[in-house]
Amino acid sequence: MHNTALISAQKNDLFKDAIAKPDEWGCVVESAIGAHLVDHSLTEKFTLHYWRERNEEVDFVIERKGKVIGLEVKSGATSATSGMNAFKNKFNPHKVLLIGNAGLHLQDFLKPNPVSLF
Repeated sequence: MHNTALISAQKNDLFKDAIAKPDEWGCVVESAIGAHLVDHSLTEKFTLHYWRERNEEVDFVIERKGKVIGLEVKSGATSATSGMNAFKNKFNPHKVLLIGNAGLHLQDFLKPNPVSLF
């Protein structure tokens, strides 16, 4: 989704109520990161993908000038993600980043241009 306001506009929850619902909050956070990446992909000329193989997944894969970065979003306290390990083993990416409380905080990820990750 390019504009996360379309998600928020359809909800009746207050912010404090929304963040108290982990599954719903996770979708909002993932959508915000996706919108941020899609917006920058148009101006910064990188491609954006999703990777899944059987039960393993990485939420976003950025590819630019032959380099690949895997991004996994965890909005809760958990940091366990076998998908990141499977992705690293299969593709040997430039970087794999966890975005969330146990990794790079959401606010810090949304500040810079994603190209700075390279």
